[in-house]
Amino acid sequence: MENGNFVDYVKICCRSGKGGAGSSHFLREKFIPRGGPDGGDGGRGGHIYLKGNKQLWTLLHLKYHKHVIAGDGEGGGKSRMHGADGNDMIIEVPLGTVARDAETGEVDFEITEDGETKILLDGGRGGLGNDHFKTSTNQAPRYSQPGEPGKEAWKVLELKILADVGLVGFPNAGKSTLLSVITAAKPEIADYPFTTLVPNLGIVSYRGYKSFVVADIPGIIQGASQGKGLGLRFLRHIERNSLLLFIIPVDTDDIKKEYNILLYELNQYNPELIHKSRILALTKSDMIDDELMEEMKKNLPNVPYIFISSITGYGLVTLKDILWKKLNEKEDDF
Repeated sequence: MENGNFVDYVKICCRSGKGGAGSSHFLREKFIPRGGPDGGDGGRGGHIYLKGNKQLWTLLHLKYHKHVIAGDGEGGGKSRMHGADGNDMIIEVPLGTVARDAETGEVDFEITEDGETKILLDGGRGGLGNDHFKTSTNQAPRYSQPGEPGKEAWKVLELKILADVGLVGFPNAGKSTLLSVITAAKPEIADYPFTTLVPNLGIVSYRGYKSFVVADIPGIIQGASQGKGLGLRFLRHIERNSLLLFIIPVDTDDIKKEYNILLYELNQYNPELIHKSRILALTKSDMIDDELMEEMKKNLPNVPYIFISSITGYGLVTLKDILWKKLNEKEDDF
């Protein structure tokens, strides 16, 4: 997916339909000159829905569609005829989309399943016709209800990528290279920081036609939780990952320090993230020999780890086994 085509945040103006007015009609026929009230109810105003679509990966289709307007309900008619409901608007979004109120920031709901449909903004109710207001003492009411007005609100849609494994690491840690080797994804790879400017997804093929999804999240730097570097823009994508795979090259000056910085930034952004299952992958292991590898193990963080090389393929089969086993552990084991 090209960088310019990945959109994970949009702000849209939504306006639901107003309800149709109830009718104040009286029955008038040839042999019934003074019939009773027979006004019908007004139709409901159109709702605005969000619907999950697993074929979508971005909010790009909403980037230039800032106004979403549902139809108005029609008024009631004679003979207790109900007015037609207003046309609903259905906005299809990728799985993992969070809807929130733009003014208060309050989360309305999340869309996580294909076909899941929820009302983003409900339309006004139709008014009752005068037939509803007749009583034994008032058999000819000449009034009916107007329809309720529609609602208008600015809504923010945020995409949090749904993936089984999220790659976490500093820029140039080798995340994109690893993703390109273990999946069919083709992320941009270059020898400079922030090559990855948008999250990339790849599907890892596992034994017996099994598979799981890996997301390469743009590199975190110290201070990312305060907005430095790419800042908060992509940290939210990590919230949806079941497992976090920390990527640190073996030629890093202090592996434990770099791991703790990454962990600190995640904790500052959302303390719940540090409760996710974590694995440490030490990349570029083709640069060291067995003796140095054994020496390095003495100073590693207290977390499951594995030495790998995306260039030679060293440790990648074992890495897939570890990830699959961890993803399929019972929740009680986490």
